Amino acid sequence: MAMPQGLQVFPRNEYLRRLAAVKGEMERRELSALMVVVPANITYLTGYTAKSGYVPQGLIVALNDEEPTFITRRMDAPAAIHQMFIDRSLVIGYPEGLIANPDKDGWDALIDHLLEAGFGKANIGLEEQSLSSQTVEKFRARMPAAKFVDFGNTVCWIRGIKSDLEIALMREAAAIADAGMLRAKEVIRPGVSEADAAAEIIAQLVRGAGGKQGTDVADFTLCASPRTSTAHITWADDRFRRGSQINIELGGVRHGYTSALMRTFSIGEPSDYLRRLHEGEVAGLEAALAAVKPGATCGDVATAFNETLGKFGFEKESRCGYAIGIDWTEPTASFKIGDPTILKPNMTFHLMLGNWIDEDLGYVISETLRVTESGVETFSILPREIFQI
Repeated sequence: MAMPQGLQVFPRNEYLRRLAAVKGEMERRELSALMVVVPANITYLTGYTAKSGYVPQGLIVALNDEEPTFITRRMDAPAAIHQMFIDRSLVIGYPEGLIANPDKDGWDALIDHLLEAGFGKANIGLEEQSLSSQTVEKFRARMPAAKFVDFGNTVCWIRGIKSDLEIALMREAAAIADAGMLRAKEVIRPGVSEADAAAEIIAQLVRGAGGKQGTDVADFTLCASPRTSTAHITWADDRFRRGSQINIELGGVRHGYTSALMRTFSIGEPSDYLRRLHEGEVAGLEAALAAVKPGATCGDVATAFNETLGKFGFEKESRCGYAIGIDWTEPTASFKIGDPTILKPNMTFHLMLGNWIDEDLGYVISETLRVTESGVETFSILPREIFQI
């Protein structure tokens, strides 16, 4: 039985609109074809979210073809047929013999297709930073008459401005994130194991909220005393205690789109120092949100936060936010001092105010936001407070 095509997340014209934007950049650079290899960019252009990017695969966008062609490992082709909006004939699975083969691999299958499709002497774009130098050299060696151009993060920048349909998914993802954080508030208690709490929180992120299920599990960190100064580690083989502080970062996911959220918990009264830090961070958060508007820069937002936080006697070494969308972080704009990126409506960011003060204290709070026509929309409805247990 043939694999049926699944219910599409977005209508066909939404994918064609995205492809048209990419093709506009291709025309500007005089490219006949583009090979997209970044998994999040493949998701953006086709709807594909399966986890097959650990082996060679690529989406070939030809300037003169309405739909792209996807070449992947043969065992992953059915998932692509099911999820992608493109015709099934444009999903090509290469044989298993190219896996763990020291002489030829899946990139050879992509090169073979480019040659057979008549691109042997064409100008071709590559997302080179996501390819090894050996792979880039293989393309040049096997296609010596072609001219390869680094397409950089161009697709990432294009997807930085979301459509209203994408914003709707991110709002759904934010409701799921809120539900996960509220579940944390219910299950964190003295004597409860960190693993049991994590299991309950993650289960809520999968079950979803508001009738919308989570379609994936994003990065999840739970850093409890005495590890609150750690930023990117998971739960420990330990239990919560009276007086424990817990920093949680999680995200709701809807069809690849993520809305992130961070909150700090305290079992019992927070220390005066933590309260002062929280007061400064929230004031900085409000100042940053007030600075978000079309025409402002990412650097303006960072400056507003840092100057306000400094008035409370604290500083934050790391950036205070970044573009977010598919697969959490978009490798483009950051809320950091000096970033010249101009804010535009429907850009989305994680205003991430995790602050690791020293080896025995860290603190987290965040909001996922959208730049609106006149200011800012935050997706979470949770209070900006230390959640006291």
